[in-house]
Amino acid sequence: MVFGLFGRKQPLKVLAPMTGEVKPIGEVPDPVFAEKMMGDGFCVFPDVTSAARVISPVDGEVANLFPTGHAVGIRTAGGLEVLVHVGIDTVKLQGKGFRILTAQGAKVTAGQPLLEVDLTAIQGDVPSLATPVVFTNLEEKQTWNLERQGPVEAGDAVATVQAR
Repeated sequence: MVFGLFGRKQPLKVLAPMTGEVKPIGEVPDPVFAEKMMGDGFCVFPDVTSAARVISPVDGEVANLFPTGHAVGIRTAGGLEVLVHVGIDTVKLQGKGFRILTAQGAKVTAGQPLLEVDLTAIQGDVPSLATPVVFTNLEEKQTWNLERQGPVEAGDAVATVQAR
C-alpha cells in the first residue's frame, strides 16, 4: 500500500472556512493567487451578511499566524500546509477589522474558529473580500479535487486531497 504524505489512503476532507460562494482559485481577482504562484486551491467569496468567523478547514497545527490576523496557515499531521488568506491586500489594514482567536503552534480541529472578521467594515478598504484557500506544498504524488462549488456554509466539505 502507498500512504504518501498523509500516512493514509483515505482522502483528507477540506472544509469551507467561511460562509459564501466557493469558486476555483483562478477566479480570485489577484494574479498571485489566480495564477497559483503560492499553490493550488479554491476561493470563498464570503457572504458579507453572515457572521464572519473563519474556521479551520482541516485538523492540524497553526504553523503561520500573521499578526495582522488576515491569514493563517495550518499544517496537517501528514504535513500538508493549508493557507487561508482573508481578502485581497488585507495585510495593508494592519489588523483593522480582524480578531485572532487562536495562537501560533496551537492544535486545531476542522471547524474550529481561527479568526473573526468585520467584513462590512473592511470591504471598502480592500480590492476584494475573496478568501483563497491554498495548498502551499502539494507534491506530484498528491491530487486534490474541488468537489463543491457555489453557495456553502462555513464547515461544509468542499474539497479532498489524496495521495495517489
